[in-house]
Amino acid sequence: MWLEILLTSVLGFVIYWFVSRDKEETLPLEDGWWGPGARPAAAEDESIRPFKVETSEEEIEDLHWRIDRVRLTPPLEDVRFHFGFNSKYLRKVLSYWRNGFDWRKQVEILNRYPHFKTKIEGLDIHFIHVKPPQPPSGCTPKPLLMVHGWPGSFYEFYKIIPLLTDPRNHGLSEEHIFEVICPSIPGYGFSEASSKKGLNSVATARIFYKLMLRLGFQEFYVQGGDWGSLICTNMAQMVPSHVKGLHLNMAFVLNPGTLTLLLGRRFPRFFGYTQRDIELLYPFKEKVFYSLMRESGYMHIQGTKPDTVGCALNDSPVGLAAYILEKFSTWTNPEFRDLEDGGLDRKFSLDDLLTNVMLYWTTGTITSSQRFYKENLGQGFMANKHDRIKVHVPTGFAAFPCELMHVPEKWVKFKYPKLLSYSYMARGGHFAAFEEPELLAQDIGKFVGLLEQG
Repeated sequence: MWLEILLTSVLGFVIYWFVSRDKEETLPLEDGWWGPGARPAAAEDESIRPFKVETSEEEIEDLHWRIDRVRLTPPLEDVRFHFGFNSKYLRKVLSYWRNGFDWRKQVEILNRYPHFKTKIEGLDIHFIHVKPPQPPSGCTPKPLLMVHGWPGSFYEFYKIIPLLTDPRNHGLSEEHIFEVICPSIPGYGFSEASSKKGLNSVATARIFYKLMLRLGFQEFYVQGGDWGSLICTNMAQMVPSHVKGLHLNMAFVLNPGTLTLLLGRRFPRFFGYTQRDIELLYPFKEKVFYSLMRESGYMHIQGTKPDTVGCALNDSPVGLAAYILEKFSTWTNPEFRDLEDGGLDRKFSLDDLLTNVMLYWTTGTITSSQRFYKENLGQGFMANKHDRIKVHVPTGFAAFPCELMHVPEKWVKFKYPKLLSYSYMARGGHFAAFEEPELLAQDIGKFVGLLEQG
């Protein structure tokens, strides 16, 4: 049986290699219109408008009214976070949200960085644009686009931004100083949602590319995790001459490496696995198969019928908080499901977590954010051209040990042949910029240094 498996794996590798050799294909740039109704004949307004996050007494009162009327089901005994968000701990979160959380103060924090909006392909696109406060004489900051995912937001980058724009005053090397642009994906937060079907990661990549051009950047770096990693990858596939470098902390890689999982533990060197890869991938059933089964139920719902669950989540702030915060527990560390509080305060503050929830609640965008799964996953396996073509842009990859699935260097290099930097990170999970901003900032700097030395 083992010989049959080995022969099948080798045959699969040969077939895949033959049909997907390093042809430098690119995605077509194309165009789109996602606003309501037909595309107007008049040229689109390309002005960039300042934007400010605001709140009101009515908004806060409505939130409190809904929290006060919550109906929770008691948890099973000794269940911790194995059945999802534990409602006993949720009561403590709600008590703080209702009586201690200061949304007005958090709005002031959100407004510490400059916010803007601009119309692109019929949608009002929101972004923050942060320039270095005092760049050294003769230094030209490097433009860096950073893209979030679900259930995150542009707020995930608030702690890493000063490390990139002002590294000297935060104990880091000032060899590389960045000018950071963090947009909201259409349908997330303050970016307008599409009125039409079809707005996927490729369309979003094109919109963000147009944003960078509008800001005056012909060449720039891009960085992302979760959906941000796919959007940035698509941008590198679409306009490789404009993307100077691509840095990721998650990779959507479909390659022959997945065929080697059953044999990799026995023959690690043959398949290019390091000892650290073995530690992060095995035992396979627990660390890959069971783990993905436990954590991917939401994906099936959102990839098929996002509007149904969206009705409930958009109507109940408590349901929304439980649904989102549960991901910040087990996606940060799978062992946190063994804790009564889900380990939420091990890496994050409740103020930060609830601020992210409020960005979904106050904008009413949970349903439109979930539609991104349907748009990207609803066409079937390998149905998109970007799944089948490689990325020929210099790439850096940060492998955080508690990511949903570990991706070995050999797998990454198959999709990204110009991989310059692959780092096994000391700690951290899915929300890297939010959880370990210093580690991520250092790895971005390391990658850019290697790229510019070359």
